[in-house]
Amino acid sequence: MTGNMSGRLLSNRYIITERIGLGGMAEVYQGRDNVLGRSVAVKIMLPQYAEDASFTARFRQEAASAANLSSPYIVNVYDWGQDNGTYYIVMEYVRGSDLKTAITQRGAINQRKVAEIGSQVCQALSTAHNMDIIHRDIKPQNIMIQPDGNVKVMDFGIARAKNSVMGKTESVLGTAHYISPEQAQGKDLTATSDIYSLGVVLYEASTGKLPFDGPDAVSVAMKQVNEMPVPPRQINPNLDPALEAIILKAMNKDPSQRFLTANSMRRALNDFLAGRPVKFDGFSSAETAVMSSNIPNISNIESSKDGMTAVMPASYGDSNQQKRTRNVYSNENQISTRRSGTGKRIAGVLVAILAVCAIGFGAWWFFIGSTPAGVEVPDVVGKTVDVASSEIEAQGLAVDELKYEYSSKVDAGLVISQSPKANTKQDPKTKVSLVVSQGEEQISVPDITNKTATEARSILQQAGLTYEAGTAEHSEDVAENRIARQEPLAGTMLTKGGKVTYFLSAGPEGTTIPNVVGELEGAARSKLSNAGFNVEIDYQKSSEVPEGAVISQEPVAGEKAKSGSSVSIVVSEGSLTYAVSSYATPAEGGAISPGFANVSDGGAATFYIAPAAGYQVSSISDSNGQVYPASAGSVTVSDVHGDIWLTVVFEAVGGTQGGGTSNEGASGSSSAASTNASNAGATTNGN
Repeated sequence: MTGNMSGRLLSNRYIITERIGLGGMAEVYQGRDNVLGRSVAVKIMLPQYAEDASFTARFRQEAASAANLSSPYIVNVYDWGQDNGTYYIVMEYVRGSDLKTAITQRGAINQRKVAEIGSQVCQALSTAHNMDIIHRDIKPQNIMIQPDGNVKVMDFGIARAKNSVMGKTESVLGTAHYISPEQAQGKDLTATSDIYSLGVVLYEASTGKLPFDGPDAVSVAMKQVNEMPVPPRQINPNLDPALEAIILKAMNKDPSQRFLTANSMRRALNDFLAGRPVKFDGFSSAETAVMSSNIPNISNIESSKDGMTAVMPASYGDSNQQKRTRNVYSNENQISTRRSGTGKRIAGVLVAILAVCAIGFGAWWFFIGSTPAGVEVPDVVGKTVDVASSEIEAQGLAVDELKYEYSSKVDAGLVISQSPKANTKQDPKTKVSLVVSQGEEQISVPDITNKTATEARSILQQAGLTYEAGTAEHSEDVAENRIARQEPLAGTMLTKGGKVTYFLSAGPEGTTIPNVVGELEGAARSKLSNAGFNVEIDYQKSSEVPEGAVISQEPVAGEKAKSGSSVSIVVSEGSLTYAVSSYATPAEGGAISPGFANVSDGGAATFYIAPAAGYQVSSISDSNGQVYPASAGSVTVSDVHGDIWLTVVFEAVGGTQGGGTSNEGASGSSSAASTNASNAGATTNGN
């Protein structure tokens, strides 16, 4: 169970109000579509099915297929989806009660009403079968009777986890009363499986009783496979033999012996309603006559020599005779060997009746001398199909094949037009063609988000919808001048010619960021603050931007941002400088001046080298791998783009140094180096 869903909002659109139904696989609630402002029915799948990945995949596929079914006798599917693991289908909310409730309250229903219900359900099944959708669960609970008397079939395309009836749930028990023998055996299902289930429904509606019942689903399913039903007329003697024959043909254990299509069953029911001979599959070349139910002891359908086929109710004298119910199609020789004396008497009665009719017609023709006077065609435009059919047939006319058209002026289920026209005189049994309204055509709203206004208008016009531009809205996700939002949402079913409102994006909400690149720090700070932004500052060396000026900003100028958000700027600290350091080894080998120098990017530094007494320069190189001439005097490091170390290596001259003489020489050299360095410094400063 999903628990009480009342008050819950699904997908931020459908508000659940109250539970109106409960099945083995789902609960049905009344709800409201907050977008379109209409009442809807919401079927919510039970958790044990929603957690099955294969089931939910089939659920999505078949729900989408069901949404494409278009018939005045099928409950419309508007939408489907899932909200936090809750799978749901949004359907048309149908007022009225289901057929099961009507049977429970009244018992057997008027046989004409039973045939009308069957005809409309057949039309719904024909629409589905033409799209390769098998209902799988035709039962009175899924047939809604509307206040105008027309029906709506529910639960098309709802996925079944299994076709097996071996479970013990209440839902399986309820379904087992209506499933076909092949469904009970787990075999592949065809359209004739739905026809069998409909036969069971009509059996129950016309008698007030189920054909098979038992203490559990398994026993009922076994009866569906192995037992023959009690003939409906044995329970309800007032039932017309022709309607009984239609019901029993639909319930044939052999799928190939049922009506081959729902449309052929509908034609048979319509023939019964119109008082015409009932035609079954396989007899397209021979007219079928429905004979009176008071002819005794004829248990099957028999064929005569002239090709006429008489449909007669089976006479079940005992329980064993039920098992012998079958359709017998044979030639005259086969018939003659099986006919009893009673059969011959019946044939004689039929011949006598035909003779009397022929004499009566001849006398009428002789004395009247003209064709029968025409009958007036009633005006049935604007009436339901049931009422229209009754009025037409009451005049001795017949109703032809119904045609359905969409109409924006006539409600669904009402007659739009008729032919022949009302109040004209026609021969008896003339067929009156009726065009019945399917209501306004429903169109799935296309997705126009992220389209330009021109593109969206073209798409909507091609779909048969109108459009209206709403007020532009700011959007963080959709580019300016493209559609940010639409009402109603894509996938919603809308009446043809209905209006879709689109809302263009005005771009992100906020203020345009001013340009402060190149401005001094103080001016840039003031400009951004006055525009409503906070300012964050970083500093960076630059040889291209003057010290104190803004190098860059983020976000860039021209973008929009909310008031109070931050804009970062980078301010120049001026030209880049690098350190060029000198290093002597060994230290007593001589002196280098200066010890280090700060150099601008791309600049140069000159160093003076003075070996100590008894030493000479061995090598000069820098940290970039540059090698300089190994000599005393000066060396220049140029094109500086980073910190550099200059290394001067000294080596002893002759390999020996004299004590006092060496010291004195060293002292003298050091003094000379200092003097040179001092002179160099003086010269540099002078430059």
